[in-house]
Amino acid sequence: MHWPPKKKYCRNTPTVTDNFPTTPTRRPGRFTGIGTGPGDPDLLTVASVNALRATDVIAFHAKKSGSSHALHTVAAYLPDDVITEELVYPVTTGTTDHPGGYAGAMGEFYDRAVDRLGGHLRAGRNVTVVSVGDPMLHSSQQHLLRRLRPLASSARIIPGISSVGAAAAVTGLPLAENNEVLSIIPATATEEEIVAAVRACDSAVIMKLGRTFGKVRRALVTAGVADRAVVAIRVGMEGETTIPLLQATADQVPYFAVVQIPSADCRNATASRQQDHGGPGKVTVVGLGPGPGRWTTPEATEALASATDIVGYDTYVKRVALADWQTARPSDNMVEHERAVMALDLAARGRNVAVVSSGDPGVFAMATAVFEAADTDGYRDIDIAVIPGMTAAQAVASRVGAPLGHDFGMISLSTRLKPWAIIETRIRALAAADMAFAVYNPASKTRRESLVSMLRIVAEYRTGDTPVVVARAVGTAGEEVTVTTLDSVDPARVDMRTMVIVGASTTRISRGPDGPRVYTPRTYQLHQPDTDPLQSGQ
Repeated sequence: MHWPPKKKYCRNTPTVTDNFPTTPTRRPGRFTGIGTGPGDPDLLTVASVNALRATDVIAFHAKKSGSSHALHTVAAYLPDDVITEELVYPVTTGTTDHPGGYAGAMGEFYDRAVDRLGGHLRAGRNVTVVSVGDPMLHSSQQHLLRRLRPLASSARIIPGISSVGAAAAVTGLPLAENNEVLSIIPATATEEEIVAAVRACDSAVIMKLGRTFGKVRRALVTAGVADRAVVAIRVGMEGETTIPLLQATADQVPYFAVVQIPSADCRNATASRQQDHGGPGKVTVVGLGPGPGRWTTPEATEALASATDIVGYDTYVKRVALADWQTARPSDNMVEHERAVMALDLAARGRNVAVVSSGDPGVFAMATAVFEAADTDGYRDIDIAVIPGMTAAQAVASRVGAPLGHDFGMISLSTRLKPWAIIETRIRALAAADMAFAVYNPASKTRRESLVSMLRIVAEYRTGDTPVVVARAVGTAGEEVTVTTLDSVDPARVDMRTMVIVGASTTRISRGPDGPRVYTPRTYQLHQPDTDPLQSGQ
């Protein structure tokens, strides 16, 4: 059989031609809607095959390119003299210049389709419309059924295997068990609606992917279920595959794909598949940002959602919302090397480990400890990734303006990993260079002299009116930010949750409607010191 037959093959047109008279010559034809299943002809039902062999007209939706998975699936069962009606969508992706917008273009499209197919029914021809999946589940067939049913002598829907059931068969994960509630969610919903829908059920399937995948992925991460979600791609078609959601990229996910989210009770099987892959695991060093969850990046959230083990200082591990299958491994703040070795050892045994740090993991945090341990303790073959985070210097600077807007430095006053003599040398270098700089770990309960000594050293190079920012617990309910000067800093108000930013000679304090603003200009045209600070020691 030559397919498609050249004779009586029509794309949708505004009117019915003379070849297809509208004057009824006999009883109206029958309307049949068929679900072709996921795309494999072997999955067509017997009832579908019988109806296809007896039809006079076969109608199918298609893109402007003319392709139709549904037509390809049923082609072998169609009569040689069948009349084909290709219903070409005016809009699939992109925009339309129709005066009524998308709704107007689609309304006009269905008007023409009903006129065309209704003409066949009135002429006594049996009309069959085919669509991928099941015609009663998120299918364009539903629009035609409502309007063609009154024109036909009878109307019948023959169900097909939906993408929902087909995907579950491929992933091997149950859709729902016992008293579990299953939701089917369109990816065209808003991100907030997807989050709410997923949280309201035990398991879910999300349809209509393609361009919506990025939004869906973000929503599932926010809902805390991304770790157990699987993407089933082109089920029943060429290129069929499944990918864990957190490993999938947007360019891998076409429209003909669904996301299946099994229930939490089913998670163990999924976790085993992800963990026991016969090779080494991975260590991801994750920056949580300095405080609130809104400052944690989506990339960091995704990395945490896919980790089997969360390793870190106890205070930071508590900031991570753990799934019931994840293992928290908190430790004291004084054991960075041991913590890094533990993470690498877990990865060597096939675990997917997230090492968490506040702020950015590469700034006075765990990234260096992990790389050093890998280099010196025999773990060089372990895959290590670093997910950046907002560092405290950025957060504090944003609260007052732009004190770090020009060249700037960062220094930690902690003497736990380096002696004071080295710290003093670096303070002098920063002060002599006339740069603004951020001070991490300025003081603790037992270490109170470091900040006092630093301020005394800086005073040798800067004037007493040099702007200083003292910020504690930025981003939390207990946030305190003070703009002061070098002469007026009160070291007693500073602890380990505090950051200090010392301005340069060019740093300015101005008055805004909400309080003082601090900024360091990026040009020296606004201020030219009379002497060279590098030579004068001022």
